[in-house]
Amino acid sequence: QAAEQGLVMAQYALGRCYELGTGVVQDEDAAVKLYRQAAEQGLAKAQHALGRRYESGTGIAKDFAAAARLYRLAADQGFACSQYAIGSYCMLGRGVTHDVTEAARYFRLSADQGDAYAQRWLGFLCEHGK
Repeated sequence: QAAEQGLVMAQYALGRCYELGTGVVQDEDAAVKLYRQAAEQGLAKAQHALGRRYESGTGIAKDFAAAARLYRLAADQGFACSQYAIGSYCMLGRGVTHDVTEAARYFRLSADQGDAYAQRWLGFLCEHGK
């Protein structure tokens, strides 16, 4: 009921339940719908979760540009997983223009929060003079 009333954390939590099949029958369409509702209200976790769906094509058409947009929205709110994800997208030119400087900036933000993958990539970029 809380999700139907537009409560953002309830939408996200119920989306996770549908994604994982926890307490409900697994339903990717329902998960995407709920993640989208929460993401549109600005919840970084939901933006990241919806971005993952666009990245994998699970429950929605694969769209790297849409994933990048959502990862950037969440990253700019300080969500470390999304900072790493958009850093990777910038590094690879996936869904965005290839930009090593921007990749390093997002890797630094994520690394500063303890993300080991971001720390590794940041080290790699520094080692290779990027």
